[in-house]
Amino acid sequence: QLLEIIRKENVVLRAILTTHHHWDHARGNEELARLCPGLRVYGADERIGALTHKVSHDQELTFGAIRVRCLFTPCHTSGHMCYFMWEDGSPDAPALFSGDTLFVGGCGKFFEGTAEQMHTNLTQILGALPKETKVFCGHECTVRNLKFALKVEPENEMVKKKLSWAKQRDDEDLPTVPSTLQEEFLYNPFLRVTEEPVQKFTGKTDPVEVLRTLRTEKDNFKKPKE
Repeated sequence: QLLEIIRKENVVLRAILTTHHHWDHARGNEELARLCPGLRVYGADERIGALTHKVSHDQELTFGAIRVRCLFTPCHTSGHMCYFMWEDGSPDAPALFSGDTLFVGGCGKFFEGTAEQMHTNLTQILGALPKETKVFCGHECTVRNLKFALKVEPENEMVKKKLSWAKQRDDEDLPTVPSTLQEEFLYNPFLRVTEEPVQKFTGKTDPVEVLRTLRTEKDNFKKPKE
């Protein structure tokens, strides 16, 4: 699919930015490296296939006019890297490629990390980016995420509105990605750990404990049919 798009757009593939080593994010790397000699593969984890350039937190990369800041967000995997991109002087909003750390309405599972790490990721690293930043996450699990968000905050009008929009998009086979960071703070429970209704749902007040409880609840959440 990717090669098809590259052909259609008449561009040359020079580099890949990989968020983490899981096969559903990196499995094409080796083959692409074979098909495109000299391809640079960036990432923060030795387990990433065909890795050529190991990046570190806050490192900046430049591709033509595109500027990239690497943001290290360990938790989902111990080597998870997000990529914040912008072009100087462009009227377009910057973009965040958040892999499996931040989703529309949710966050990634804590496979190799802790609630403390995810709290730092969501508040200090990603949450501190410009509010107009577009969030391009690694999966379309928006409806499921928002059904859980509604369980957490049944009175939250923004959750209801976004959920009904996301269902509609799903029905029409259209993407729900990207959202904006500003929107996420209104309906994503994992970014709302200091809000009273979210604390009430978890029975905790310490933000890290709220996040830990939310993740456990989400892991056990059975999607209601409607």
